[in-house]
Amino acid sequence: MIPPFVFAPSTWPDWLFLPLAALVAVGLDRLLGEPRRWHPLVGFGRLAAGLEARLNRGRRAAGVAAWLLAVGPWVGLAWWLRPAAPFVVDAVLLYFALGARSLGDHAAAVAVPLAAGDLDEARRRVGWMVSRDTAALDAVGVAKAGVESVLENGNDAVFGALFWFALLGGPGALLFRLANTLDAMWGYKNSRFLAFGWAAARCDDGLNWPAARLTALTYALLGRTRRALACWQTQAPGWESPNAGPVMAAGAGSLGVALGGAAIYHGREEIRPPLGEGSPPAAADIGRAVALVRRGLWLWLGALFALGALHA
Repeated sequence: MIPPFVFAPSTWPDWLFLPLAALVAVGLDRLLGEPRRWHPLVGFGRLAAGLEARLNRGRRAAGVAAWLLAVGPWVGLAWWLRPAAPFVVDAVLLYFALGARSLGDHAAAVAVPLAAGDLDEARRRVGWMVSRDTAALDAVGVAKAGVESVLENGNDAVFGALFWFALLGGPGALLFRLANTLDAMWGYKNSRFLAFGWAAARCDDGLNWPAARLTALTYALLGRTRRALACWQTQAPGWESPNAGPVMAAGAGSLGVALGGAAIYHGREEIRPPLGEGSPPAAADIGRAVALVRRGLWLWLGALFALGALHA
């Protein structure tokens, strides 16, 4: 039974609560974007950095303990608060977990100067989105990095959160976003994080596995479907990441662009397998990638309403 003080009309059918909370969260993200001050994930990042500084002794067990200490209390608190106001808790937590508007803003900050011929500014801004070295990228390299980042982060910042929200409500979205943040902070294969970050990387891989494949399917359905599915099947196994491969291969095939290839990470060149088919990307293709993610977001919202109605 829903308490009378919950911010939701008592006449709503039960199946409408989750889809409507998702719609509100997406609307808040579209209207407000990520909080400019007092962002919860910024505070979480500081907490994670403090835990790593105190516990990282190069052991997997310490990494497991740090992950549980960083994630467990917040997800537990969300589960404890949710029965009192499920609609509000779900909508707010999903809003904080989503990053659709932020993704579009970062992409536009690369595409606009790139289209205007300001390569230095485009390199600088794409460096905020990717971990590779961007100082020597040409225009194609900047566009390629931008499109790859949009496609991959479409899963991490949008669809992954929505998937776990559909399963577990706001606490599920929170669990996914915190795990994804820890992977971004600790999931490196270097001497500092190889053992300590193992748990963060594996947890993110596990939580991302189903969402990434649904993201890849979404990209395929909303573009050049047959090509996207073929690229997913043939190219994704060549990527080291079990989740980024399907997402970016399907996305590149859907858009009809060629991604992958050489990239410089921490001063070392890595030759990455090809992704997609077609011409090398240009500035306009960054915007096309953002549009693909946005269409996918509305498709997922529609599916959430439809599944709720079918369940009812």
